[in-house]
Amino acid sequence: MNKLETLRRHFGHEAFRPLQEEAVDAILSGRDLLMILPTGGGKSLCYQLPTLMMPGVTVVISPLLALMHDQVTALREQGIAAAMLGSMQSQEEQREVLAQLRRGELKLLYVAPERLAGEFFSRLLQTLPVNFFVIDEAHCVSEWGHEFRQDYRRLSWLRERFGSIPIAAFTATATAEVERDIAEQLRLRDPVRVRGSLYRENLTVTARHRLGDGRGQLLELLAAHRGESGIVYTLSRKQTESLAEFLRSKGHKAAAFHAGLEAEEKRRVYEAFLADEIETVVATVAFGMGIDKSNIRYVVHMSLPKSVENYYQEIGRAGRDGLEAETLLLFGAQDLLMQRRFIDELPEIPYKAHAYEKLEAFWRLCTSETCRHRALAGYFGEELPACGKRCDNCLAPASQQREITEEARKFLAAAWRSGQRFGTGYLIDLLRGSRDRRILANGHESLSVYGIGKELDRKQWGVVADRLLELGATTLNEHKGVVLTQKGAEILKGLEAVTIRQERMETKAPSRRASVEPELPDDFDAELFERLRERRKAIAREHGVPPYVVFSDKTLRELAIHRPADREEMLSIHGIGEVKFERYGELFLEVLEEVNRFS
Repeated sequence: MNKLETLRRHFGHEAFRPLQEEAVDAILSGRDLLMILPTGGGKSLCYQLPTLMMPGVTVVISPLLALMHDQVTALREQGIAAAMLGSMQSQEEQREVLAQLRRGELKLLYVAPERLAGEFFSRLLQTLPVNFFVIDEAHCVSEWGHEFRQDYRRLSWLRERFGSIPIAAFTATATAEVERDIAEQLRLRDPVRVRGSLYRENLTVTARHRLGDGRGQLLELLAAHRGESGIVYTLSRKQTESLAEFLRSKGHKAAAFHAGLEAEEKRRVYEAFLADEIETVVATVAFGMGIDKSNIRYVVHMSLPKSVENYYQEIGRAGRDGLEAETLLLFGAQDLLMQRRFIDELPEIPYKAHAYEKLEAFWRLCTSETCRHRALAGYFGEELPACGKRCDNCLAPASQQREITEEARKFLAAAWRSGQRFGTGYLIDLLRGSRDRRILANGHESLSVYGIGKELDRKQWGVVADRLLELGATTLNEHKGVVLTQKGAEILKGLEAVTIRQERMETKAPSRRASVEPELPDDFDAELFERLRERRKAIAREHGVPPYVVFSDKTLRELAIHRPADREEMLSIHGIGEVKFERYGELFLEVLEEVNRFS
C-alpha cells in the first residue's frame, strides 16, 4: 500500500496537508527529522502514517499522559494497533502491552520519558524491531524553552544506545535558539528541517484590557458560542471554582479543573468535557496540555500568561479540526507585576533574566496595536503580512487617543498625599469623596485631594490607574499599595503627558466584535448537522470513546453540506477512511437517507 492509499484508508484524506508529505518522506527514507508545525497542522499523521508502511514498531516519547491516552484511543478507532505504557494503567494492563510488543502486534507505542530511561525498559527496547523514535513536545528538551523538563534533557542517550535508529522530533513552537538546542541535545544527524507558518487562518485572536474582573466580557463571548466547547484559563485554583460557579449560575454547563481536586473528580470533569457533556472547563493552565479534543471553539485567558510560548501553545488548543475558533486574552497591568513577582521568587539561575525578557516581550505584544498574528509570528522569527480580518487590531484599528494627564496627576497626587501605602480602590474612594469608614478613620477627608475626582466613575479611575502601571509611572508594594516611580514623579510635576486609547475611557464597554463567520452554503441544514451530532454522541457513548474520535465537527459539517447517499460518496468526505466507514458509515447514512427522503 503506497502513501496515498494509506492516507485514504486509515485517515480518510485524499491529499496531504502542507509540509506533511515532506516529513513523511524524510522518515521513510531513514533520515532524522525536526518538524516545527503549529497545533492543528497535522504533526501526528507525519509519524503515524510512515510506521504503517514500515516493518517494526515506532516508539513515541511524550510528557503528556492524557495526550497519549487520547491518541491511542483515536488510533485504535482508525484500525491502527497502538498502545501506551503509563501510570494510568494497572499492572495487568501493562503486562498485556509488553506481551503485545514481544509478539510484534503493535505499530505505535507511547511512553513517558522517565519510563524510557529505566534500565528494564531500555533492555527491552534493544530486543524490539524499533523502526524510529518520535520525540513529541520536543521544546521540553531545551532549557531556553518555556517547558523545560530534565527527563527530556537526558534523551540524548537514545543516540548513544540506538545510534542507527532515526529520531523524529516534533514541536508546535520554537524560537531559532530553541530549535538549535533541540537538534544539539538530541544529537540529530543532519536532520531534515520542516518549519510551518505560525499563522492559523481559522483562529481569531483578540487581546483586551480587562474591565473589572472580566466576567462581563467573558459572558459576551460565551453567548456567541452556546452549545460549543471551550476552555477558560485562570491563575489560581480558587478562581477556577468561583468562576465556574458563576458561569453555572448564568446557565452555562461549566466545571472547574485544577490540581487540588480529587483524582476521581478530575477524571469525571475531563471525560465529561471530551464527551461534550460539559461545554466550558474553567482551569489552571495545566489543563488541556496534550488534550486531543478537536472541536474546542474558544480559549479564554482571564489574566496574562507568563510568555508568548505558553500563550501560543494554550490558544493552539482551539480549532484543531480546522474550523473557525476564537481566542480572547483579558489582561491588566497588575498581571504584569504579578508575573514579575513570580520570576523574582525563582532561585538565581542563568535563565532568570531570560524569563524577564520573555515576559516583557509578551507585554509589548498585548499592548501593541499592530496585527496580532504578525506580532506572534515575528516573535518566533517569521515574517507575515497583516492578517486583515483574524485579529481584533485588524478588524478594528486603533481609535483616537485621549489625553488624561490631569486625571493621571490627580491619581498620583492621591497616592503621594496619602503616604503611598494604599491600594487602587482606596485611592479611587478618596478621589471621589467617599465617606468610607477607613478614609474617615485615617482623617483623609481633610486631604487636598479628597473629592477632586468626581468627574470620573470608579471604572474610569481604574483604567487611569492601570494606564499608570503600564507606563511604569507607579508600582505596587508587597501590600498592593500604589507607589510612585521616577516617571510618576515627572508626570505629577507636569513634565510629561499621558494619553490612552479613547475607547478604554468610555463608560460603556465596546461591543464585542464577532469573529469571522464560517463560509457555509445558503442551504446548509443546521438541523441536520445537529441530528448528526446526536447520532455521533450516541455512537461514542456506546463505544466508550469521545465524540470527536468517531468523526470530527469538520466531517459532520461536510456530511450536512454534501449529503452523501452511499459508501462511495461517503468515502470522499474529509476524515472518513475505509476503516471508519466500516465501523460507523451505515449508521450515519441512515440519518442522511431519512433526511433526503423527506426533503
